[in-house]
Amino acid sequence: MKPTVQNKLILIKENMTWSEAVRYCRQNHVELVSVHSEEIQRGVMNVVKRASTAAVWLGLHNYCIMNMWLWVSGEIVCYHNWAPGNGTTPENCSFENRKGAVQSGDQRWISLPESHKLNFICSRY
Repeated sequence: MKPTVQNKLILIKENMTWSEAVRYCRQNHVELVSVHSEEIQRGVMNVVKRASTAAVWLGLHNYCIMNMWLWVSGEIVCYHNWAPGNGTTPENCSFENRKGAVQSGDQRWISLPESHKLNFICSRY
């Protein structure tokens, strides 16, 4: 049986900050999920339906100095699925570090302060 994207994504139903989620995924799996394609986004959409929080952390962070979003792998965000008003306007970087999450309902990406405690998705590749 060929492994599917969905088999490589693990929803962790524990509420953690973004930094705690990154650490957890790196210690127990491979990495907080990066969405590089529509195929991975579809996998995320299937997994996120089982979340116990309104949004779920992705491996997405705002690199304020350059006003750009990056994946934890260091790659620039090319494929994107932002909710209106999120991710496209300059973030207010003076207050809190912003990270990317996916909404459990409409599966659109949103920008949140990294101190929020959410479920998260680890990837195994």
